[in-house]
Amino acid sequence: MNELEFLKALRALPLHDGACGLEDDCAVLEVGSETLILTHDAMAEGTHFRSSADPYDVAWKLVATNLSDLAAKGAEPIGILIGYALGENDARFIEGLRAVLSVYDVPLLGGDTISANGPQSLGLTAIGRATHTPVPIRSGAIVGDAVYVTGILGRAMLGFDGDPNHAEAFNRPRPLLSEGKALAPHVTAMMDVSDGLLLDSWRLARASNVTIQLDSEAVPVADPTRREDAIRWGDDYELLFTAPADMRLPVAATRIGVVGGSNIAPLLLDGEPVSTDDSLGYEHASNS
Repeated sequence: MNELEFLKALRALPLHDGACGLEDDCAVLEVGSETLILTHDAMAEGTHFRSSADPYDVAWKLVATNLSDLAAKGAEPIGILIGYALGENDARFIEGLRAVLSVYDVPLLGGDTISANGPQSLGLTAIGRATHTPVPIRSGAIVGDAVYVTGILGRAMLGFDGDPNHAEAFNRPRPLLSEGKALAPHVTAMMDVSDGLLLDSWRLARASNVTIQLDSEAVPVADPTRREDAIRWGDDYELLFTAPADMRLPVAATRIGVVGGSNIAPLLLDGEPVSTDDSLGYEHASNS
């Protein structure tokens, strides 16, 4: 199965209402007077990080990518649970874990460690509390909204390719927790850009049953000569969101498109429909 096929099979299982139909990156649970946000991401050696990667950076990225999902919900982190396969430089991993948890003031709640042969595989669950309700979701975009993205895309791609000026963008991404909290009361839909702007825009549009119309030249990219790559590559962890076109934004962001009706296709790029068959971004597939 590829990722889409596996998710389709999962949706046939009994789902909690808080699972949001598995159309989102987080679960949203009402517990007493609190709204809790839960997310879980995994990383695998050879897919998400090189075998030569500094374990400090691996630890940082594992935490940061999960916190980025919380940021897209405007959530305040409560803590993390980690699943870790013991390796050759566990002390260095602990150094990175301590650093990222200290920077974002997030405590460790627990988890599990195992011994395993072969490539290293890691998992992490992050738990947060909503700072605004209703919590921003992917499925709230409204026809007539403007589409925005924070920051500059393609920096992680350049870092991965060896550009020392952008190495940190790939190795130690920065979850936009403050920006997410500021945006939460104002957006109609929001998610982070993890798998590429085009693929994530397509996902947001499909969840909202709208058409997102992007202007590629409006997208801020680190290297304009590689614009096509930058909007597909991913690992940016910027925030992609929709909001009323006349709204005064509380954070710096660039308007990159509009939301239209759903009678054409989920995603238009420069007026042309595109689909997941067009290699929009990163999707997982089986090795078979």
